[in-house]
Amino acid sequence: MDIQKKFEDAASVIKNSKALVVTAGAGMGVDSGLPDFRGDKGFWNAYPMYERLGINFVEAANPIHFAMDPAFGWGFYGHRANLYREASPHAGFQIILDWISRYNLDYFVATSNVDGHFQRAGFAEDKVYEVHGSILYMQCLTPCCEDIWENGEIVDVDLDSMRAKNIPNCPRCGVVARPNILMFGDFSWLSERSDRQSYRFNHFLYEHRDENLVVVEIGAGTGVPTIRRTSEHIGDQRHVTVIRVNLREPYIRQPHISIACAGLEALRGIDEALKR
Repeated sequence: MDIQKKFEDAASVIKNSKALVVTAGAGMGVDSGLPDFRGDKGFWNAYPMYERLGINFVEAANPIHFAMDPAFGWGFYGHRANLYREASPHAGFQIILDWISRYNLDYFVATSNVDGHFQRAGFAEDKVYEVHGSILYMQCLTPCCEDIWENGEIVDVDLDSMRAKNIPNCPRCGVVARPNILMFGDFSWLSERSDRQSYRFNHFLYEHRDENLVVVEIGAGTGVPTIRRTSEHIGDQRHVTVIRVNLREPYIRQPHISIACAGLEALRGIDEALKR
């Protein structure tokens, strides 16, 4: 099917919906200049120093480093936090906000991204579910308590060794602090903040169970399929259409809509169709 026809079909679904769910993976951040870590080569292209060390994303994103070598653990996550703070959310975020306003849509966002860009772009804090947590929040590594606090730390990182020059500590007990992010092989993640978001998300879905609902999924791959599965689970319900935007892995069964292009390109294409 011609991609313009897909843009038009997606526009028609959005225009006739009562509520919108945005499900977003790493591909949503690519148009903001953020890496998506797709495969070892994708990770090493973003972080060539780890290729020299023979470390892939799964190995780098492991909380054991905060316990065994905090400077190494914070080298990776401190650099990522700095990168996410410096990058600006791309124009696609505003396009979605315009749809919400124009068509008076209730909405919710479910994302595996930990960058906080939806909130920075203007999405309401209580309308975002960060399924893997957020790099903008921290917790105790142990943890000594259930506290989760905002990450105001600026970690200085030596890019040659990817080691942090300063290590954030827990203000309560003084041991190493870590990002409030679900990592691979995690043993101490505090999920309370994400659990509260999940409760609000499920309540939203329940409230709109008998209404036309559209899911716009952007850049969610199969490597860590949490977001794709969330979209498909919602799409199994009545009155729901999923619009899957994915440059490399766009397939979804009919009557859902598959769009094989980058996120911002698709959002602009659908927006033009809506305006026509």
